[in-house]
Amino acid sequence: MERIANVALLGLSLAPLVVNVDPNVNVIVTACLTVFVGCCRSVKPTPPSETMSNEHAMRFPLVGSAMLLSLFLLFKFLSKDLVNAVLTCYFFVLGIAALSATLLPAIKRFLPNKWNDDLIIWHFPYFRSLEIEFTRSQIVAAIPGTIFCVWYAKQKHWLANNVLGLAFCIQGIEMLSLGSFKTGAILLLLFPTADAKRPFSMLGLGDIVIPGIFVALALRFDVSRGKEPQYFKSAFLGYTFGLALTIFVMNWFQAAQPALLYIVPAVIGFLAVHCIWNGDVKPLLEFDEGKTKDAEEAEAKESKKVE
Repeated sequence: MERIANVALLGLSLAPLVVNVDPNVNVIVTACLTVFVGCCRSVKPTPPSETMSNEHAMRFPLVGSAMLLSLFLLFKFLSKDLVNAVLTCYFFVLGIAALSATLLPAIKRFLPNKWNDDLIIWHFPYFRSLEIEFTRSQIVAAIPGTIFCVWYAKQKHWLANNVLGLAFCIQGIEMLSLGSFKTGAILLLLFPTADAKRPFSMLGLGDIVIPGIFVALALRFDVSRGKEPQYFKSAFLGYTFGLALTIFVMNWFQAAQPALLYIVPAVIGFLAVHCIWNGDVKPLLEFDEGKTKDAEEAEAKESKKVE
Protein backbone atom coordinates (compact mmCIF):
# COMPACT_ATOMS: atom_id res chain seq x y z
CA MET A 1 0.00 0.00 0.00
CA GLU A 2 2.82 2.41 0.78
CA ARG A 3 4.30 1.97 -2.71
CA ILE A 4 0.91 2.59 -4.29
CA ALA A 5 0.49 5.72 -2.17
CA ASN A 6 3.97 6.93 -3.20
CA VAL A 7 3.18 6.47 -6.89
CA ALA A 8 -0.20 8.15 -6.48
CA LEU A 9 1.37 11.08 -4.63
CA LEU A 10 3.98 11.53 -7.37
CA GLY A 11 1.36 11.31 -10.10
CA LEU A 12 -0.91 13.81 -8.38
CA SER A 13 1.99 16.25 -7.94
CA LEU A 14 2.81 16.09 -11.67
CA ALA A 15 -0.78 15.94 -12.95
CA PRO A 16 -1.42 19.74 -12.98
CA LEU A 17 1.39 20.06 -15.53
CA VAL A 18 -0.64 18.22 -18.18
CA VAL A 19 -4.31 18.27 -17.08
CA ASN A 20 -6.61 20.51 -15.11
CA VAL A 21 -7.03 19.16 -11.58
CA ASP A 22 -9.62 20.60 -9.24
CA PRO A 23 -7.55 22.38 -6.54
CA ASN A 24 -9.92 21.29 -3.76
CA VAL A 25 -9.62 17.62 -4.70
CA ASN A 26 -5.87 18.05 -5.16
CA VAL A 27 -5.44 19.51 -1.66
CA ILE A 28 -7.51 16.80 0.06
CA VAL A 29 -6.00 13.80 -1.74
CA THR A 30 -2.41 15.11 -1.61
CA ALA A 31 -2.60 15.85 2.12
CA CYS A 32 -4.19 12.47 2.91
CA LEU A 33 -1.64 10.56 0.82
CA THR A 34 1.20 12.47 2.50
CA VAL A 35 -0.10 11.59 5.96
CA PHE A 36 -0.56 7.95 4.93
CA VAL A 37 2.99 7.64 3.56
CA GLY A 38 4.52 9.38 6.58
CA CYS A 39 2.59 7.12 8.97
CA CYS A 40 3.69 3.95 7.18
CA ARG A 41 7.31 5.06 7.23
CA SER A 42 7.13 5.87 10.94
CA VAL A 43 6.57 2.19 11.84
CA LYS A 44 10.07 0.89 12.66
CA PRO A 45 11.64 -1.59 15.09
CA THR A 46 12.46 1.37 17.35
CA PRO A 47 10.33 4.47 18.01
CA PRO A 48 11.06 7.65 15.99
CA SER A 49 14.30 9.40 16.88
CA GLU A 50 12.67 12.53 18.33
CA THR A 51 10.03 12.12 21.05
CA MET A 52 7.97 15.04 22.32
CA SER A 53 7.06 15.32 26.01
CA ASN A 54 4.17 17.20 27.62
CA GLU A 55 6.54 20.08 28.43
CA HIS A 56 7.70 20.26 24.81
CA ALA A 57 4.09 20.37 23.61
CA MET A 58 3.28 23.19 26.03
CA ARG A 59 6.30 25.19 24.88
CA PHE A 60 5.65 24.59 21.18
CA PRO A 61 3.37 27.65 20.64
CA LEU A 62 5.87 29.88 22.46
CA VAL A 63 8.76 28.69 20.29
CA GLY A 64 6.65 29.11 17.16
CA SER A 65 5.64 32.63 18.19
CA ALA A 66 9.27 33.53 18.85
CA MET A 67 10.25 32.29 15.40
CA LEU A 68 7.49 34.32 13.72
CA LEU A 69 8.50 37.41 15.70
CA SER A 70 12.13 36.90 14.67
CA LEU A 71 11.14 36.68 11.00
CA PHE A 72 9.06 39.84 11.35
CA LEU A 73 11.97 41.74 12.88
CA LEU A 74 14.35 40.47 10.21
CA PHE A 75 12.09 41.66 7.39
CA LYS A 76 11.48 44.97 9.17
CA PHE A 77 15.07 45.98 9.88
CA LEU A 78 17.04 44.14 7.19
CA SER A 79 16.90 44.15 3.42
CA LYS A 80 14.18 41.85 2.08
CA ASP A 81 16.57 40.60 -0.60
CA LEU A 82 19.12 39.65 2.06
CA VAL A 83 16.52 37.86 4.21
CA ASN A 84 15.11 36.03 1.17
CA ALA A 85 18.62 34.97 0.17
CA VAL A 86 19.32 33.62 3.68
CA LEU A 87 15.99 31.78 3.78
CA THR A 88 16.60 30.33 0.32
CA CYS A 89 19.99 28.98 1.45
CA TYR A 90 18.40 27.63 4.63
CA PHE A 91 15.66 25.79 2.77
CA PHE A 92 18.17 24.70 0.13
CA VAL A 93 20.19 22.79 2.74
CA LEU A 94 17.12 21.46 4.56
CA GLY A 95 15.55 20.54 1.24
CA ILE A 96 18.53 18.41 0.24
CA ALA A 97 18.39 16.59 3.58
CA ALA A 98 14.60 16.06 3.49
CA LEU A 99 14.39 15.03 -0.15
CA SER A 100 17.40 12.72 0.12
CA ALA A 101 15.94 11.01 3.19
CA THR A 102 12.61 10.63 1.43
CA LEU A 103 14.20 9.05 -1.65
CA LEU A 104 16.64 6.87 0.31
CA PRO A 105 14.40 3.80 0.90
CA ALA A 106 13.65 3.52 -2.82
CA ILE A 107 17.29 4.00 -3.83
CA LYS A 108 18.63 1.50 -1.28
CA ARG A 109 16.83 -1.35 -3.03
CA PHE A 110 19.13 -1.00 -6.04
CA LEU A 111 22.43 -0.65 -4.18
CA PRO A 112 24.70 -3.29 -2.58
CA ASN A 113 24.13 -4.05 1.10
CA LYS A 114 27.66 -2.85 1.83
CA TRP A 115 26.71 0.62 0.58
CA ASN A 116 23.64 0.63 2.80
CA ASP A 117 25.24 -0.68 6.00
CA ASP A 118 28.87 0.52 6.15
CA LEU A 119 29.17 3.87 7.90
CA ILE A 120 31.61 6.56 6.80
CA ILE A 121 32.74 8.92 9.57
CA TRP A 122 33.87 12.37 8.49
CA HIS A 123 35.52 14.80 10.95
CA PHE A 124 35.28 18.56 10.53
CA PRO A 125 38.63 20.27 9.80
CA TYR A 126 40.02 22.06 12.85
CA PHE A 127 37.12 20.67 14.93
CA ARG A 128 37.99 17.00 15.17
CA SER A 129 35.46 16.42 17.92
CA LEU A 130 32.66 17.17 15.47
CA GLU A 131 31.82 14.34 13.12
CA ILE A 132 29.16 13.25 10.65
CA GLU A 133 28.17 9.65 9.98
CA PHE A 134 26.72 8.65 6.62
CA THR A 135 26.61 5.79 4.14
CA ARG A 136 27.35 5.59 0.44
CA SER A 137 23.62 5.15 -0.16
CA GLN A 138 22.93 8.50 1.47
CA ILE A 139 25.52 10.13 -0.81
CA VAL A 140 23.80 8.64 -3.86
CA ALA A 141 20.39 9.82 -2.60
CA ALA A 142 21.79 13.32 -2.05
CA ILE A 143 22.68 13.67 -5.76
CA PRO A 144 19.10 13.94 -7.13
CA GLY A 145 18.15 15.88 -3.98
CA THR A 146 20.85 18.46 -4.67
CA ILE A 147 19.97 18.78 -8.37
CA PHE A 148 16.30 19.28 -7.51
CA CYS A 149 17.10 21.92 -4.86
CA VAL A 150 19.33 23.81 -7.30
CA TRP A 151 16.36 23.95 -9.66
CA TYR A 152 14.18 25.18 -6.81
CA ALA A 153 16.67 27.91 -5.84
CA LYS A 154 16.95 29.15 -9.44
CA GLN A 155 13.39 28.87 -10.70
CA LYS A 156 11.19 28.85 -7.56
CA HIS A 157 8.75 26.76 -9.59
CA TRP A 158 5.53 25.78 -7.85
CA LEU A 159 6.25 22.09 -8.48
CA ALA A 160 9.62 22.30 -6.73
CA ASN A 161 8.01 24.17 -3.85
CA ASN A 162 5.28 21.51 -3.50
CA VAL A 163 7.68 18.55 -3.72
CA LEU A 164 9.96 20.01 -1.04
CA GLY A 165 6.95 20.73 1.13
CA LEU A 166 5.77 17.13 0.80
CA ALA A 167 9.27 15.88 1.64
CA PHE A 168 9.32 18.05 4.79
CA CYS A 169 5.90 16.70 5.81
CA ILE A 170 6.81 13.05 5.26
CA GLN A 171 10.05 13.39 7.20
CA GLY A 172 8.32 15.27 10.00
CA ILE A 173 5.66 12.59 10.42
CA GLU A 174 8.22 9.80 10.07
CA MET A 175 10.82 11.16 12.51
CA LEU A 176 8.75 12.92 15.18
CA SER A 177 6.93 11.08 17.95
CA LEU A 178 4.41 12.48 20.40
CA GLY A 179 5.35 9.77 22.88
CA SER A 180 1.80 9.38 24.19
CA PHE A 181 -1.75 10.29 23.22
CA LYS A 182 -1.91 12.68 26.18
CA THR A 183 0.95 14.71 24.70
CA GLY A 184 -0.77 14.55 21.32
CA ALA A 185 -4.00 15.95 22.73
CA ILE A 186 -2.10 18.81 24.38
CA LEU A 187 -0.26 19.67 21.16
CA LEU A 188 -3.36 19.52 18.94
CA LEU A 189 -5.62 21.52 21.26
CA LEU A 190 -3.09 24.35 21.39
CA PHE A 191 -3.38 25.07 17.66
CA PRO A 192 -7.05 25.45 16.60
CA THR A 193 -6.79 29.26 16.49
CA ALA A 194 -4.14 29.28 13.75
CA ASP A 195 -4.06 32.25 11.37
CA ALA A 196 -6.81 31.97 8.76
CA LYS A 197 -5.29 34.45 6.28
CA ARG A 198 -4.36 31.95 3.60
CA PRO A 199 -5.17 32.03 -0.11
CA PHE A 200 -7.65 29.53 -1.46
CA SER A 201 -6.46 26.03 -2.35
CA MET A 202 -3.45 26.34 -0.04
CA LEU A 203 -2.68 24.14 2.96
CA GLY A 204 -0.01 24.90 5.53
CA LEU A 205 2.61 22.26 6.27
CA GLY A 206 1.54 22.37 9.91
CA ASP A 207 -1.96 21.31 8.87
CA ILE A 208 -0.40 18.09 7.58
CA VAL A 209 2.47 17.40 10.00
CA ILE A 210 0.87 18.22 13.36
CA PRO A 211 -2.22 16.00 12.92
CA GLY A 212 -0.08 13.55 10.92
CA ILE A 213 2.22 12.70 13.83
CA PHE A 214 -0.88 12.03 15.94
CA VAL A 215 -2.30 9.68 13.29
CA ALA A 216 1.12 7.98 13.03
CA LEU A 217 1.09 7.44 16.80
CA ALA A 218 -2.25 5.66 16.44
CA LEU A 219 -0.73 3.35 13.82
CA ARG A 220 2.26 2.52 16.05
CA PHE A 221 -0.15 1.90 18.93
CA ASP A 222 -1.94 -0.69 16.79
CA VAL A 223 1.35 -2.28 15.76
CA SER A 224 2.58 -2.45 19.38
CA ARG A 225 -0.49 -4.51 20.26
CA GLY A 226 0.02 -6.88 17.35
CA LYS A 227 -3.42 -6.11 15.92
CA GLU A 228 -4.85 -4.79 12.70
CA PRO A 229 -4.50 -1.00 12.32
CA GLN A 230 -8.02 -0.26 13.56
CA TYR A 231 -7.32 2.95 15.47
CA PHE A 232 -5.10 4.19 12.68
CA LYS A 233 -8.05 3.83 10.32
CA SER A 234 -10.35 5.83 12.59
CA ALA A 235 -7.76 8.60 13.13
CA PHE A 236 -6.95 8.73 9.40
CA LEU A 237 -10.66 8.82 8.56
CA GLY A 238 -11.06 11.67 11.04
CA TYR A 239 -8.24 13.59 9.33
CA THR A 240 -9.80 13.07 5.91
CA PHE A 241 -13.23 14.15 7.16
CA GLY A 242 -11.83 17.23 8.92
CA LEU A 243 -9.88 18.32 5.86
CA ALA A 244 -12.86 17.79 3.55
CA LEU A 245 -15.04 19.79 5.95
CA THR A 246 -12.47 22.61 5.89
CA ILE A 247 -12.61 22.79 2.09
CA PHE A 248 -16.42 22.65 2.12
CA VAL A 249 -16.76 25.50 4.63
CA MET A 250 -14.10 27.52 2.80
CA ASN A 251 -16.01 27.30 -0.47
CA TRP A 252 -19.38 27.84 1.19
CA PHE A 253 -18.36 31.10 2.86
CA GLN A 254 -15.80 32.05 0.21
CA ALA A 255 -13.28 32.78 2.97
CA ALA A 256 -10.08 31.08 4.09
CA GLN A 257 -10.46 28.78 7.09
CA PRO A 258 -8.04 27.64 9.83
CA ALA A 259 -7.82 23.98 8.83
CA LEU A 260 -6.82 22.73 12.27
CA LEU A 261 -10.06 24.12 13.70
CA TYR A 262 -11.85 21.33 11.84
CA ILE A 263 -9.14 18.67 11.60
CA VAL A 264 -8.28 18.51 15.32
CA PRO A 265 -11.80 17.74 16.65
CA ALA A 266 -12.34 15.26 13.81
CA VAL A 267 -9.12 13.31 14.43
CA ILE A 268 -9.51 13.21 18.22
CA GLY A 269 -13.27 12.67 18.00
CA PHE A 270 -13.15 9.75 15.57
CA LEU A 271 -10.38 8.07 17.57
CA ALA A 272 -12.09 8.70 20.92
CA VAL A 273 -15.46 7.31 19.80
CA HIS A 274 -13.83 4.20 18.34
CA CYS A 275 -11.73 3.72 21.48
CA ILE A 276 -14.70 4.12 23.83
CA TRP A 277 -16.77 1.75 21.70
CA ASN A 278 -14.08 -0.96 21.98
CA GLY A 279 -13.40 -0.28 25.66
CA ASP A 280 -9.70 0.49 25.04
CA VAL A 281 -9.55 3.93 26.68
CA LYS A 282 -7.18 2.86 29.46
CA PRO A 283 -4.52 1.09 27.29
CA LEU A 284 -4.62 3.95 24.80
CA LEU A 285 -4.04 6.61 27.47
CA GLU A 286 -1.34 4.50 29.14
CA PHE A 287 0.56 3.93 25.89
CA ASP A 288 3.93 5.70 25.99
CA GLU A 289 6.59 5.11 23.37
CA GLY A 290 9.29 6.56 25.60
CA LYS A 291 8.61 3.98 28.30
CA THR A 292 8.44 1.23 25.70
CA LYS A 293 11.84 2.25 24.38
CA ASP A 294 13.33 2.33 27.89
CA ALA A 295 11.90 -1.12 28.63
CA GLU A 296 13.42 -2.52 25.43
CA GLU A 297 16.83 -1.07 26.29
CA ALA A 298 16.65 -2.48 29.83
CA GLU A 299 15.68 -5.89 28.47
CA ALA A 300 18.60 -5.80 26.03
CA LYS A 301 21.02 -4.97 28.85
CA GLU A 302 19.67 -7.80 30.98
CA SER A 303 20.07 -10.27 28.13
CA LYS A 304 23.68 -9.18 27.65
CA LYS A 305 24.38 -9.73 31.36
CA VAL A 306 22.93 -13.24 31.18
CA GLU A 307 25.14 -14.07 28.21
